[in-house]
Amino acid sequence: MDILLQIEDIIEKNGSDFELSKLFKQYIKEYKDSLHQLFEKNQGKDFLVRHTRQLDSIIELMYKTVLRRTFGNYLPMRSSIPIAIVALGSYGREQLCVHSDIDLLIVYEDVHGYNSELIIEKLFYLALDAGLKLGHRVHEVQDLFKASNEDITIRTALMEARFICGSTFTWHAASRALHSMRLYNQKEYILNKIEEAQERRKKFSISMEPNIKEGVGGLRDAQLIFWVAKTIYGVESIKELSGELFTEEEYKEYRIALELLFRVRSALHLITGKQEDTLRLEHIPQVTKLLGFTTQKKLSSKVLEAGWRINNFTQIFVKKMVRSFVYDTKNIAAFRVQRLQKGIYERDGRLFASYNLTPRPINELLELLVNLEDKDYKYDAGFLNQFTYTHIPHPLTQKTYTLIKRLLKKEHIYSFLKLFYDAGILHELFPNFKKVLHLPQFDGYHHFPVDLHSVKCIEALENIREPFIKKLYDEMDEKDKFLLKIIVLFHDSGKGRKQDHSEVGAKLIAQFTKKMQLDGDATSRAINLVKHHILMSSVAFKDNIHNEKTLYKFMSNVGDEKNLKLLYVLTYADINGVDGVGGHTYTTFSSKLLHELYINALEIAQNTERITDAKKRTIIEKRVKNLPEFKEQTKLLQNKILSIVSNLFFFKNSPKDIVKIALQAKQTDKYSYNITNDQTLSIEIFRKIPLNVGYLLSTLAHLNVVSMEIFTLFDGVKYFKIDFMHNVDPTILEDITAVIEDAFDMTKEVKLRDVEIKKEDITIDCEHSLTDAEINIHTKNQIGLLAYVMHKFEQLGINIVTAKIHSSKFKVRDSFLMEKQNNICNNINKIYDLLTK
Repeated sequence: MDILLQIEDIIEKNGSDFELSKLFKQYIKEYKDSLHQLFEKNQGKDFLVRHTRQLDSIIELMYKTVLRRTFGNYLPMRSSIPIAIVALGSYGREQLCVHSDIDLLIVYEDVHGYNSELIIEKLFYLALDAGLKLGHRVHEVQDLFKASNEDITIRTALMEARFICGSTFTWHAASRALHSMRLYNQKEYILNKIEEAQERRKKFSISMEPNIKEGVGGLRDAQLIFWVAKTIYGVESIKELSGELFTEEEYKEYRIALELLFRVRSALHLITGKQEDTLRLEHIPQVTKLLGFTTQKKLSSKVLEAGWRINNFTQIFVKKMVRSFVYDTKNIAAFRVQRLQKGIYERDGRLFASYNLTPRPINELLELLVNLEDKDYKYDAGFLNQFTYTHIPHPLTQKTYTLIKRLLKKEHIYSFLKLFYDAGILHELFPNFKKVLHLPQFDGYHHFPVDLHSVKCIEALENIREPFIKKLYDEMDEKDKFLLKIIVLFHDSGKGRKQDHSEVGAKLIAQFTKKMQLDGDATSRAINLVKHHILMSSVAFKDNIHNEKTLYKFMSNVGDEKNLKLLYVLTYADINGVDGVGGHTYTTFSSKLLHELYINALEIAQNTERITDAKKRTIIEKRVKNLPEFKEQTKLLQNKILSIVSNLFFFKNSPKDIVKIALQAKQTDKYSYNITNDQTLSIEIFRKIPLNVGYLLSTLAHLNVVSMEIFTLFDGVKYFKIDFMHNVDPTILEDITAVIEDAFDMTKEVKLRDVEIKKEDITIDCEHSLTDAEINIHTKNQIGLLAYVMHKFEQLGINIVTAKIHSSKFKVRDSFLMEKQNNICNNINKIYDLLTK
């Protein structure tokens, strides 16, 4: 039966409000269930418009129902009832997404002949009971202007007002008030909206998982340009400014980008069944399929490109519109003094360009940058406009390459590279970037697409916070610094192909070094370091960096001492470029591992003779013997220290720490422990009695263990050192202490989590050394995995010498050294069976 007839039937029978809301609820549910089919036929803005208009018809029908219910057979003309129902926000713009709130404004005039407030109340009750997610405001017409000036959010919402139904007389009166609101205090409103946008963009920066609504280049940026255009020009669409503020082609590219974001956001809402605006990795497969993209990378790349396009367009043309509002005649003299050339200025480290200046050729702009004082710069949207629309001839001329070379030799180049990225010309000036333009990286590790990550690595290189690495970099000559910048910038440029990206990148950098006219030695170093740019982090985080075989193999790939230093700084820049300067990827723990690998490898690089583990231990023992703290001990304790079996114990600890650990071991009766919670949480345990390691690790599994070392010392004392990824709130240190105490109760039950390890995830090397075998477990990351593994080792009676833990968002690479005892290497199937069950 038609819903109109059903409504009339309920009213005629004097049915309840509940019956009416139930009818509407069912009607709305059936409509929402049909949205998937509607989306298949109409996507983008067309889908949003159709959805908005359907909601218009539902709200209009609800209003008719309320009026019919209120007035019965004495229903007056709707224009006579002084109530207008108005859509606001995205609903007003006809861009309402599936699970977004429906923002309504009910505007009325207080006419004594009508009980307007009762009608409005009944409408809201009906809408809410029917399941509509309403965000609503109710105002008398005379209060609209005042309300708009009380809150910038209210004024913005009212600016997007669109009449749905009700009295056209009331709407016209409201429109006059809204027009006055638009003209009032425009400068303050616009500057506040721009400041608000800047804060939002800091919070939702460019990311591999972009926020389609709030992020840089998202829908909010598109709304900003509309709000500014509406305030200044009174337009209903920025398309009206095409041919005046920007060209038809510029608007077309912007509109295509916006259309994609509309499609993606709608798809996210439909897939998740809620208001989800972030394109998370787990949603990408479904969104790819729903939107008809061939691959997930293609979708992500296009979304990132669309965000870049909207960001670029918004930055340039918002500023172009607001020039008259920020123009201050007092600044004219100051700008004239700091003019760099006609129409281009530098003031307080910010570069400006007039919009009246025709975009200059690229060589002229590069020459300008080269001749600037060597420091960091920010740039105005007018300056960005110059680089966005500059002419770049292809192939690049030798003069252009010469200017690029001079630019790269400056100490501060990050701000210029970021300018090239924001202007969309990075890949035109550096052709190596063509294949990695807006290229996503689905590894759960990188925060930025490849091109922006590369630029961020240069930022990290120019802002080294690690004193030791900063000293290494500062001591390099200009030639090596120039080479290192090129390597850092292009280390990932080989991505986006089927071949290994390191190999492709090595070929690409060879071509670039030729353009830069570098000699054969520099080119060879560049090729080698790009080939092995992930080697240092891989070895530091996954291998035993105190094992001589590991170190010699590492240095055989690196080459010589100079390459080692370059690779160390490159690795630092690469890791810090993952989530930008000040990010969380480069931790104290990763810093320590890289430093240890560098020092150990440097020792090998500086010695022509092969350094065996035995030689290395002898060298360390001599350092221990020379310590005053060691000489103070009894001969018996000195001998005990030097008789500790594990070479690794001597390699991993400083001479002073070796003596300190030995002294605490000597004083340990049953057990003792230390907890430090500086930059990271670390637990040291000395024990003579059994330790329930499985229980300990299981209870602390949520704290993210990154490394565990186990050494047999002397007098039956075993030493455990467990390092965690981060420090903890000091208030929970008492709880950690209680857990350690409880771990000496062997009756404690181990509450193991369910984990899955497949046989192919495990490799066992019984030839690792004469005394130790190595077990590697490379599997998916699971909470409680280490506790599970250690518990199984305890069941088998395996004595673990040391454990190396490395985990990313999705994967773990754990390595364990176990003593060759109890004939374990003849029964390795037992290890496979127990770990995989």
